[in-house]
Amino acid sequence: MPQPNDHRPFAVILGTNEIASAIGLQLVRIGYCVVLSHDPDPPVIRRKMAFHDALFTDTAQLEDVVAERVDDGVQVYQALRRPAQILVTWLGLLDLLPVRHIDLLIDARLQKRRVTPDLRRLARLAIGLGPGFSSNSNCDIAVETRPGKIGLVADARWTDTADGIASSLGDVGAERFVYSPFAGRWHTPVEIGTRVYKGLVLGHLSGVPVLAPRDGVLRGIARDGSEVPAGVKLLEIDPRGRDAQWTGTDQRGRAIANATAAAVRSHTAHRIAQRNPA
Repeated sequence: MPQPNDHRPFAVILGTNEIASAIGLQLVRIGYCVVLSHDPDPPVIRRKMAFHDALFTDTAQLEDVVAERVDDGVQVYQALRRPAQILVTWLGLLDLLPVRHIDLLIDARLQKRRVTPDLRRLARLAIGLGPGFSSNSNCDIAVETRPGKIGLVADARWTDTADGIASSLGDVGAERFVYSPFAGRWHTPVEIGTRVYKGLVLGHLSGVPVLAPRDGVLRGIARDGSEVPAGVKLLEIDPRGRDAQWTGTDQRGRAIANATAAAVRSHTAHRIAQRNPA
């Protein structure tokens, strides 16, 4: 009878967005079995840059990696016996904790409004990304995600709080996004990657038309049929013309993934040094 592969490192990433997905790519390439756990708030809009749509289509490919959807803990446990892979699931952290002790837990939801939970002691290593994390309060390692400051937080201070200022893309800031003015059900027939023009109707929120804020390429849009809360991003327009990107990982995602991988390597080296003192 085959034995469980107790040596396959097990990583759980909270979030199925483009940042969580970029980190998942890094981890699977160094041998982790990675589970991306979906959180509905905020909705994922850059879906061609993420594994998110595997939740609806069973599989999704990003770069050279195909992720599969799993629906229960048994499927996750069985995956730990197989070669490194990425799994995407509706299961929450409380559903995944009984599967096996988690080696690496990463909160990649980049929550700007909700109180972040204390992740310590839920895994061998817990990493918090973005606003609301401190290694002295709710994670083992905090990673700053703001443009220009991406990297490890070396002391016990808190990561920067969200300032409400959107990062620039081709010198365009918040005006490339449309935010939901109220909570409702979102419907759209428009696909990511479509060239759009200012004023074009891109969808309806509970029957109210939502217009493109400018010319460009549709970089991201909430999935058709989604229930969305008020004040979240519904869609994003890339204004950069021929340089527009709506698939694969982008520079920011890779930078955050690299910083997270560096944190994992640093922690692993420290743990080995403790076990084997000179």
